[in-house]
Amino acid sequence: MEVRNVTEFVLLGLTSNPRIQVLLFILFLVIYLLTLSGNLLMLLLISSDAHLRTPMYFFLRYLSFMDAFYSSVIVPKLLSNLTSERKTISFLGCFIQIALVIFSGATEACLLSAMAYDRFQAVCHPLLYVVTMNGKVCSGMVAVSGAIGMCVGLVNTLLLAQENFCGPNVIHNFACELPPVLLLVCSDPHTTIAAILTTLATLGFGSLALLLGSYSRIIKTALGINSATGRSKIFSTCSSHFLVVTIFYGSGVFRYMTPASGSALEQVLSLQYSVVTPLLNPLIYSLKNKDVKAALRRMLSRKSRLTL
Repeated sequence: MEVRNVTEFVLLGLTSNPRIQVLLFILFLVIYLLTLSGNLLMLLLISSDAHLRTPMYFFLRYLSFMDAFYSSVIVPKLLSNLTSERKTISFLGCFIQIALVIFSGATEACLLSAMAYDRFQAVCHPLLYVVTMNGKVCSGMVAVSGAIGMCVGLVNTLLLAQENFCGPNVIHNFACELPPVLLLVCSDPHTTIAAILTTLATLGFGSLALLLGSYSRIIKTALGINSATGRSKIFSTCSSHFLVVTIFYGSGVFRYMTPASGSALEQVLSLQYSVVTPLLNPLIYSLKNKDVKAALRRMLSRKSRLTL
């Protein structure tokens, strides 16, 4: 029997109803534009305001960049498919998207762990904080996060690409991601699945362990403070980051650590962490952060003075 190799994949998307597709196109276009605007605004504020030149906002700047990048990997193709009758993506294009999705998610997981470690140093070792979290250390942590993201993305994509895809070529999702594409493998994928799960689990649980370790020490330190004002200040400083971490890991771990079935719930989870979460992050950090709101007021006041 002749084995034919798949040259392209069909993305079923979210719906086949033309009217609903139009509504979804408008909705996701608005979300995408708001995501880019919100994250680029955070980048502009942190880069231009001297009051935000601290390690926490240094990491937040790169987190905002990764959110904008992550959304740009997924949403443009999603919008294109909503307006096109031929909802296909080339074999190479699909695997590039998989690699970039994994790179973005892995890098963001490492950045969130770095931010948790930064808060741990600030709360638990305030006198040594400036020395411990100096510019070289922060830059090194960002560089390592990016390097880990690239390695994990490349390794997992190459592991998947070595499998045989002979048909069918229909992906029950709106984007190319590891779980639904693995369902289309013709050869025995158990070795590849084991290797992929090992790398993702090592990254996921390793970064989660650092997060939980940092926050357990922060909570222990906060509870040991007699002043209610001091405790409130610590929890207020960390609440935005903790909320972002909960959203990121809550949807991402469930999506990648459970067997793929092509269900509607899986698509909802994919939408949440690839489309909605990049929009929520700048909103969470701006609405719950006094420093960011103050920086925004200063920027607006400077612009108003320039226009007068």
